[in-house]
Amino acid sequence: MKILVVDDDRRIVKTTCDILKLKGYESVAAYTGEEALEAVKSAVPDCVLMDIKMPGISGVEAMKKIHETDPAVPVVLISAYATEEVMADARQAGAYAVMNKPMNFQLILSLFSLLRKEESILVVDNDPVFCKTLREILALRGYRVETENTPQKVLDDLEKSYKLVIVLDLRLDDVNGLAVLRQVRAKYPSKPVVLVTGYRHEMSESIEKGLEIGAYTVLYKPFETEELVGLLENIRRMKLQNVLIST
Repeated sequence: MKILVVDDDRRIVKTTCDILKLKGYESVAAYTGEEALEAVKSAVPDCVLMDIKMPGISGVEAMKKIHETDPAVPVVLISAYATEEVMADARQAGAYAVMNKPMNFQLILSLFSLLRKEESILVVDNDPVFCKTLREILALRGYRVETENTPQKVLDDLEKSYKLVIVLDLRLDDVNGLAVLRQVRAKYPSKPVVLVTGYRHEMSESIEKGLEIGAYTVLYKPFETEELVGLLENIRRMKLQNVLIST
């Protein structure tokens, strides 16, 4: 993973980069918000650790501009004396978290560990064209996509590797997607499951039941892929923020 470290205090940048290197991460140093923007344009990092108060543009303004380039880049802002107003503005602007100096490296490393796992999506659908299209589109956004057309194997897939989200069709040949949803919910109570269907009216009862069981939401085919990407980013952001809050 490549981590962009941004702070006008060069000692902090060096110490942080040295620690990250010892832990097996690639680090890139920047000392102003402007340098951070140039670094992101050259090569998008997996995460940005950035001071809020710096000469030139602030960390919050730099983060906003970074998200104009790539909205999915996780940015953690750091401050020794951020006011509640600044912290609220930072979170509203899209910061994954606002942390106090000195940084809690155990917390940061927990975040990076989660970032490495949070990219995989399981698509459960018996339409090969839909699966192929979704895989190609999400791959462009950095997600690893696995597909499954056998409902009985879904739990096996979940046990093999971590999945951020399950995209589940409600109609799977002779199997109702609700049966799969119930199995997932029984073993993985908090796993986000996005239901999809091309039969909005015919399956209205199943849709309502799916939401009662605990589906995250329902998308109706054909849907704009940006709608799904937006959902995935929101889920990913909430997962990471929960780790930062609970650790």
